[in-house]
This record gives sequence, C-alpha cells and structure tokens, in this order.
Amino acid sequence: MQVEPARARSVSDTRSRILDVAREVLGRDPSAGMGDIAAAAGVVRRTVYGHFPTRGDLVRDLTRSAVGEITAVVAEVDAPDRDADAVWADVVARLWPLAHRYRVLLALRRGEHGDEIHVLLRPVDDVLAGLVRRGQDSGVFGRHLPAAVVSQIAWSTVFTLAGDGVADGALDVRAATITSLLVLGVPGGRATALAAQDG
Repeated sequence: MQVEPARARSVSDTRSRILDVAREVLGRDPSAGMGDIAAAAGVVRRTVYGHFPTRGDLVRDLTRSAVGEITAVVAEVDAPDRDADAVWADVVARLWPLAHRYRVLLALRRGEHGDEIHVLLRPVDDVLAGLVRRGQDSGVFGRHLPAAVVSQIAWSTVFTLAGDGVADGALDVRAATITSLLVLGVPGGRATALAAQDG
C-alpha cells in the first residue's frame, strides 16, 4: 500500500525539480529549449515532456507558481491600516531572496508566450496596482502616473536590480527597496528609513 504514495511523491519531486531548474535555465537564457532544461535537471527529455507536454505548458506552470507565491506574500504583509509604502517595502524584503525565481517572467513576458503570461500575471498586476492606488489615495505615493503603470515600473525595477546585482552582491534588497519606492514617488528620506526597517 505504500508503493503508490511513494511513487506519487517521487513524481511530484521530479516535477518540482524540473520547475526549479527551468527557472534557473530560462533566467539565464529565455530561449533555452526543453533539452537544455532536461540536461540541467539530470533527466532525459522524455521525462520533462512527461510532466510538461510543451514548452508553453512549462512556462505557464512557472507563471502560475510565481503568481501564487507573490500574491500570498502581499496578502500576508498587507493590512488596510498599514501605510502602503511600508507594505511595499515589506513585500520587496520578503520576495528579494526569491527574486531570481520571478525575474525570468520579465524576459518570458516579452517572448512567444508573452500574451499568455500577461493574462496569467494579471492577479499580481491587480494586487500591486491596488496597493499603489491606495498609496496614491492616502498621499504616500505620487500621482505622476496611473497606479497600474507605476506599479509595474516599480516592480520591474526590483527584478532588474536583482538580475544585475545578486550575482556579485553589488546591489541588495536595500537598493531595490529604496529605488522602487522612489519610482513610486516616496521622498528619499522616507524610502531610506523604510529600507532600514527591513534591512
């Protein structure tokens, strides 16, 4: 009776490993193929295709996983009585260790599956735009751009810094927090103070 649960666990572990490796491989080279992912995961191509019949299926699963994780973090740190800029700083701090996992979506969003990824990422776009809108309404974020636009620019800034600075440690969560808050229109002193609280 233990054979089936053990087999199911092994299948699930293999699938999770393929997804983790795919994040890394596609993060370095968004045009990498299924064979590249299979080789990096230490499995044959047939195993990858057994879990993900097409590259599009793999990309969609990566996107859904990211959406779930990001929206869960925002829901966990957000509260209506908290200042939106403090919530934003907490979200950046919580997601920074995993930034490389999501950065690949920025590149893939511009690729062949871009339209699908855009649709799948809508819950993240909506929750961040809602947070920014709340911050604009309370006066902690600038109104220089619509909430939906400035939230995406600020969010992209975080992942741009993650990609450019994580490898050599030159840029850190403090830089990402301050820079993204500045993009949102938070004064420099306040952005620095919020970054220090999360540092």
